[in-house]
Amino acid sequence: MRIQREFGTKRILVTGGAGFIGSHLCRRLLELGHEVLCVDNFYTGTRANLSDLFQYHRFELMRHDVTFPLHVEVDAIYNLACPASPVHYQFDPVQTTKTSVHGAINMLGLAKRLKCTILQASTSEVYGDPRMHPQNEEYWGNVNPIGPRSCYDEGKRCAETLFFDYHRQHALNIKVARIFNTYGPNMHPNDGRVVSNFIVQALLNRPITLFGDGSQTRSFCYVDDLVEGLIRLMNSPNDVTGPVNLGNPGEFSMRQLAELVLQLTGSKSEIILQPLPKDDPKQRKPDIALARRLLDWEPHIPLRQGLEKTIPYFAALVANRR
Repeated sequence: MRIQREFGTKRILVTGGAGFIGSHLCRRLLELGHEVLCVDNFYTGTRANLSDLFQYHRFELMRHDVTFPLHVEVDAIYNLACPASPVHYQFDPVQTTKTSVHGAINMLGLAKRLKCTILQASTSEVYGDPRMHPQNEEYWGNVNPIGPRSCYDEGKRCAETLFFDYHRQHALNIKVARIFNTYGPNMHPNDGRVVSNFIVQALLNRPITLFGDGSQTRSFCYVDDLVEGLIRLMNSPNDVTGPVNLGNPGEFSMRQLAELVLQLTGSKSEIILQPLPKDDPKQRKPDIALARRLLDWEPHIPLRQGLEKTIPYFAALVANRR
């Protein structure tokens, strides 16, 4: 039996809480006065991301892999556990699929037992290489089920299926967020994602690698904006299940991003071209009309300002390695 807490505070489980987005979410929930149980197997997450959180007596860290059942008592669950960058999720693709699918089953089972709301951190990758632009939640996607990215893309798609089946079959309160490209401090410097790649290469004055001709586009959301969207979705009425796109609709080509990083870092790096990876989407831009309408949410931090907040984090990492 769960304990009734005062002043609307909750005990909240965040799986993958030592990762990039998870650590920011844990921090924000603590600032709001909640108790936070952070669960992570430290495959990609790090204790360093949580170093300032141990000052809170309401923060607890547990090493655990969500592919195994978890027996805890909480009031709400954010399920963020899964490697999210191609470098990491392609390193052990079978484990990536297991994390998405078995992890979802285990966390849904926990939520069912506790009769609590559970939020799934899904991804814009469920849209694959989209033939609709921008992408709205009604679009079913264009995904290769047997390609090198499929462990992540199809794993997340299957997790969404499980969430909605638990909702229909067991009347479980669910929330599904489709997260578009997000960046900010606590990103892994070697995760292979474009923002971290470009910044680290620029700071080291190494060539900035553009894939293809650099014309492919992405939309970049600063992590603080995203966390606000996740919390608003979790706190929305029970009939708001999602999926809901969360991302910044501002669209930039990879070349534009590279040039902006060079400008902000003052780097002397040159831009070089490399072949486009298999199944790499040509365009990615969220339609966030649903988030605006249901959550009164939209991002407020433009790309330049977000990069100015992010570059010092990577500069400190690079300095410490020298």
